[in-house]
Order: sequence, then structure tokens, then C-alpha cells
Amino acid sequence: MTGNEIEIFGQLILAIVLGSLVGLERELSKKSAGMRTFALVSLGASFFTIISILAMETFSDSNFELSRIPSQIVVGVGFIGAGLIIFQRSQLKGLTTAAGLWVAAAVGMAIGFKFYLLALFATFLTVLILVFFWFLERKIVKKLVTELPIEEEEY
Repeated sequence: MTGNEIEIFGQLILAIVLGSLVGLERELSKKSAGMRTFALVSLGASFFTIISILAMETFSDSNFELSRIPSQIVVGVGFIGAGLIIFQRSQLKGLTTAAGLWVAAAVGMAIGFKFYLLALFATFLTVLILVFFWFLERKIVKKLVTELPIEEEEY
């Protein structure tokens, strides 16, 4: 095993760890996508990014364009995110989870491109947003809303 392969294995493990950290908050919030989903999205994005770099190095004499695979990751994860968003009782649900998956993919891509500090900082910011902003939203809602709207009956 070469040093390059060991580094790639480390990148993939780091993608799993950081993705699962983001997914942990969703798991604790009992959302449809949790630690495993976020870890898999981050791992997949990192792996596709690494593959695109390796393919570019391997086929350097061809017209291989490095940006093609990462751009398709963004589209593919957007498709997964769209599947998480549901319209229920006149409300959209799943937007935060879908956005979190999108960021987890970006974290995985950053790791794939060896932007480790950027990936760590983005993970920190994402968890901060998911946890701190949740508390902030709850405090604001409690102060501003005195009576919750009546939910529509199901037919």
C-alpha cells in the first residue's frame, strides 16, 4: 500500500466522521435522514471527487474535465434532497435536512480535494447552524407567537 492510498483511506474516513457529525443533530431531532445518511452522502461525494482527481491524473492526455464529476454531485444530492422534502398539512417539511445533506456533500467534496481545514470549519458551521439556530428559533417563536395556528383537519 502506498502513501497515496493511505491518505485516500484517511480522506474517506474523515468524510464519514464529519458527515456523521452533521447527521447526529438530525438524528437527535428524529428527522428522516440521520447519521448514516449524512455519512454516506459525505463519503460518496468525497469518493467521487477523489475518483475525478485520479482519473484526471491517469488520463491527463485526454479531454477529461475535472469539474464534471463534482458538478454532478451537486445535482445528484439536490435530487436526493428533493426526495426528502414533503408537503404535509399545508407545510413544507424536510428542507433543513435536505440542505444539511447538500452541505455534507460539499464537505465530502472538500475532503476529496484535500481542503481539510475548510471541511472541518464548514462542518463546525453546519452543526452550529443546526443546533444554535434551532434554539434561537425556538426562543423567538415562543416570544413572538402566543397562539399556534390551528392545524387543518385531514380528509
